[in-house]
Amino acid sequence: MRISIIQSCYIPWKGFFDLIGRSDEYVIYDRMQYVKRHWHNRNRIKTANGVEWLTIPVVTKGRFDQPIDEVLIEKPWAEKHWRTLELAYRRAPFFEALQPVVKGWYERAEREQRLTDVNELFTREIAGLLGLKTRIIRDTAYPADGVKSARLLAIARAAGADRYLSGPSARIYLDEKLFADAGIVAEWMSYDGYAEYAQLHGGFEHAVSVLDILFNTGPDAPRFVHGRSSG
Repeated sequence: MRISIIQSCYIPWKGFFDLIGRSDEYVIYDRMQYVKRHWHNRNRIKTANGVEWLTIPVVTKGRFDQPIDEVLIEKPWAEKHWRTLELAYRRAPFFEALQPVVKGWYERAEREQRLTDVNELFTREIAGLLGLKTRIIRDTAYPADGVKSARLLAIARAAGADRYLSGPSARIYLDEKLFADAGIVAEWMSYDGYAEYAQLHGGFEHAVSVLDILFNTGPDAPRFVHGRSSG
């Protein structure tokens, strides 16, 4: 059984969903510390004025060590984000078809108080649209003793995994021997090999929210979310 254990992000890019789709189980790792100017509460979209950030305003003052699953949303934000998406993608081929669905996500998200709940909502709904069969579960479902690699290993073992799939940036800190000694093989994603598609607003840009793929390619979206194999 292959597991991935990743902190949540807001409307993530295609690589995030590629990694989830290659896993049997994805654990939302939101007991970890929130990091400002990370992807937890923001992502990028293409607009007529270039690539722009959509950022959920969150409470951080005096809460520098707070875990992601305790981060509160500071003020209303969802309607503004939806209006920005509508302006940016209204001419996309599949915007009209997806508008009721995605707008409905934003209406639901506006009622949430915690960032982690917003991120989980979008992750589950987008994964569903992409046809992913991966089980999605919060890290609170498993014991998580220790720190860094030991903490990840504890979750993987509790889940009954024999493979652990991670993004390439984790190579600098993950103790592969610790996993190997426990009978779990560490595997690494490659974020290469993604096909380009017809995009609005100028030259092609890979590093934007997966919503860009959904609005531009519709039912063909799964093909553009799947890149080169991991290893």
